Amino acid sequence: MQDKDGKWIRLQYEVDFIANLGSKKYYVQSALSIPDREKEIQESRSLTNINDSFKKVIVVKDHIMPRRNEDGILTIGLFDFLLKKDSLDM
Repeated sequence: MQDKDGKWIRLQYEVDFIANLGSKKYYVQSALSIPDREKEIQESRSLTNINDSFKKVIVVKDHIMPRRNEDGILTIGLFDFLLKKDSLDM
């Protein structure tokens, strides 16, 4: 990305975990909670910048119904993540 003076700057985004299971790969971002759209955008920003087809997941402490956003990122609660065997493949 270029700044206003035309100098190239590098933006670096961080993903909390990368998990591999055979040929499957999962990018996992963790958050205490996602109370509003702004926080959801913040937590998913690093995941949306990964340009591959592996699954991207946000895990939150709250007990929530699993959901996918318009970018295909799955948001699930911590207990589902830890206790449901196939939670990453929802």
